[in-house]
Amino acid sequence: MLYQLHELQRLALMPARMTAESLHMFFNNPFNMLGHTPAGRALGSGAHVFEQFTRAYTKPEWEIETTTIGGKTADVTIEPVVKRTFCHLVHFKRDTTRKDPRLLIVAPFSGHYATLLRETVEAMLPDHDVYITDWQDSRHIPISSDRFGLSDYIDYLIDFLHFLGPDTHIIGVCQPSVPVMAAVSVMSAWGDVCVPASMTLMGGPIDTRKGETEVNRMATERDLDWFERNVVTVVPPPYAGMGRRVYPGFVQITSFMSMNLGRHVQSAQEMFEHLVLGADEAAEKKKKFYNEYLAVMDLPAEFYLDTVDAVFQRHLLPKGELNHRWQTVDTSAITRTAIFCVEGERDDISGVGQTKAALEITPNLPDSMKAYHLQMGVGHYGVFSGGTWKREIAPKIRDFIREHPTTGLKPFEPHGRVVNRIEDAAD
Repeated sequence: MLYQLHELQRLALMPARMTAESLHMFFNNPFNMLGHTPAGRALGSGAHVFEQFTRAYTKPEWEIETTTIGGKTADVTIEPVVKRTFCHLVHFKRDTTRKDPRLLIVAPFSGHYATLLRETVEAMLPDHDVYITDWQDSRHIPISSDRFGLSDYIDYLIDFLHFLGPDTHIIGVCQPSVPVMAAVSVMSAWGDVCVPASMTLMGGPIDTRKGETEVNRMATERDLDWFERNVVTVVPPPYAGMGRRVYPGFVQITSFMSMNLGRHVQSAQEMFEHLVLGADEAAEKKKKFYNEYLAVMDLPAEFYLDTVDAVFQRHLLPKGELNHRWQTVDTSAITRTAIFCVEGERDDISGVGQTKAALEITPNLPDSMKAYHLQMGVGHYGVFSGGTWKREIAPKIRDFIREHPTTGLKPFEPHGRVVNRIEDAAD
């Protein structure tokens, strides 16, 4: 009934939301003299803030049309190059002949859309050939389609790396750090020539026994059955995914906001004040953030429960006990993929030390291929977006990638051609 109650609440708020939108339009009309009075500005601004925080958000657009390469503006075409049931591999194709390192950014599959990493992509585009995982909303995936668990996630990453070919570089932002490291470990154990040349892990829960946060406590204070009974529900009609068991996006965003409720209330107050005072630029910055932050999708129940169990409750990866299909994920097999771990001093989602643990569980990787950066003064989102990300963190990742351009492994060449893509292997 959880999903049905949410839908009923959303429908019940619709008249109030429409009224608020009408009030905002009425008082924001430049020809309406009431809108220029203090009371009119306050009423219109309050209505706008109410509508902003109660509307139903859809997937945002990327809004990336150009980048700068070598001091010149280059057009960017965004196109999916691989389409899987739960994820599309999207390429940001730059209009240039310059050959830059190929980079796969793995976006979190934790409620928000991949567009949350817009600034991550923008910062890497000038110096890299960028691809990203574009996860799909499970409420729109028919129940007749595949199930999707943690092993499927790892399979997807391996498939994408095979498609991109040798000497690709990979970045895992937050939640994907565990499946990214698992995929690299599995490929390393195989001696796979498509294993990434470098792996950057940013604010990820590699070992949640370190740097405890509220997220850790919420995931461990109850057993797995509690999560299955209380936060997993079934998608109702009329969505295409009706009948599919999911962890709803509205539950995830409610959990995130409750952890920092005071901060979000303050942001709403600040947005109201900016609108009243006519500080349009400051108000627009707040609105843009919440347009992205409040746009959420549903996750497959299998994947959500696998993650709670393996990552937060049993810590299987750092303990060397995580299984992928028929084999144990052995992080000590990583010997050719350079690792760069990035953490934020004020990260209240993945605490300091959780990501750095990746360097501790790769004993056979030379120290010269390991790097760590603790960014002072930033929280979780500041690790991959904002001014500090662009000025200080992104350049360090760029330099690290260029310091480790290749694994040195030679691709297998049957009949004189290189097999480094899914289509070639299928021929």
